[in-house]
Amino acid sequence: MWTLVECRSSVNVIYFLQGAGAFELAARKHLINEVKKTVKGRAQLGVEAFADALLVVPKTLAENSGLDTQDEIVTLTGEHNRDNIVGINLQTGGTLDPQTEGIFDNYSVKRQLLNSGPVIASQLLLVDEVIRAGRNMRKPN
Repeated sequence: MWTLVECRSSVNVIYFLQGAGAFELAARKHLINEVKKTVKGRAQLGVEAFADALLVVPKTLAENSGLDTQDEIVTLTGEHNRDNIVGINLQTGGTLDPQTEGIFDNYSVKRQLLNSGPVIASQLLLVDEVIRAGRNMRKPN
């Protein structure tokens, strides 16, 4: 079921990405194989952490479908490393071609997710840091 926001944004924007976790796996591969080489030092760790965080989508799809998460991720990343753009088959496990199956994600929704996700995560970490600092200030020495 599409939400009203997804329906509205799909009418306004004609760009779609392959779904079923295929985009996230392809983006992760690009970040690890291409982008990580262009940055130095600690930034490489950040690129790698962000790339690994993208796997949350296919992992969640697998888990919610009752599939073995690790087996599915290993299978999917293996296919992507062989330059096959595949997504997760939620019915039987394994892989499928999202384009052939008509499984797409809305570009606008995905862009917003990728832009807001890191900001929200850093804000949560900041709040956690402030709470911890407040607790430390209340402790008597």
